[in-house]
Amino acid sequence: MTLGGAQLDILWPAFVAGLIVTATHVPLGVQVLERGIVFIDLAIAQIAALGVILADYLGWGTSGLVVQAAALCAALAGAAFLRWTERRWPEVQEAIIGVVFVVCSSVAILLLAHNPHGGESLKDLLSGQILWVTPAQLGAGAVVSLAIGSVWFAVRRNAGRTGFYGLFACAVTLSVQLVGLLLVFASLVVPALATYYARRNRYARAYAVSVAGYATGLLVSLAADLPSGATIVCAMALTGALAALAFRVPRPHP
Repeated sequence: MTLGGAQLDILWPAFVAGLIVTATHVPLGVQVLERGIVFIDLAIAQIAALGVILADYLGWGTSGLVVQAAALCAALAGAAFLRWTERRWPEVQEAIIGVVFVVCSSVAILLLAHNPHGGESLKDLLSGQILWVTPAQLGAGAVVSLAIGSVWFAVRRNAGRTGFYGLFACAVTLSVQLVGLLLVFASLVVPALATYYARRNRYARAYAVSVAGYATGLLVSLAADLPSGATIVCAMALTGALAALAFRVPRPHP
């Protein structure tokens, strides 16, 4: 397939958005898998999305600093709550995370029930609008992503679970508005899962899985005129499956 100038103008910002999300989600995804709280990203992402919906419901619009602050505050409050439940009831934390996700999703549906564009808003929050990201979003996203990544790699050994939850909430708040909830989950879990048995260069291989998934998915979605978000998720899952077969060296049982 030969790409024209107009097609490249659409693809490169979307691919850069994928790289921005990948930068923070690969290391955080490895931690999520190791900690056994795989669905926390869905819950925090949904809470951040609920913050955006609530801001719109209150008449603050769907963009701008006020909405970003609403999403971040909602995500941080959700992260603090889940950290508290983890301390109190660690044996049922995964179930609590699932309930939080379902309740926040239901509240979002209720808030959008009388919005004539409610269905479209829900679709955008799920699959995102990665093809329509703006240079301003990319610039701000790159700065925030660099800050989060730098802090994480500097303090990850001493951050503790509270620090992890806080950084995680910041990262997810950024990414869910760039690429949508489905791609947030895929970007966190698929690369980490694909490289779970990799004994060497795990981060490098996980980054490769994510980047290949974004690149392949964007090209296929353009060639076949398919929704980009869903196509990237499927491409990343296929890339991850192939990588998992290549890297599979079973870990010894304790």
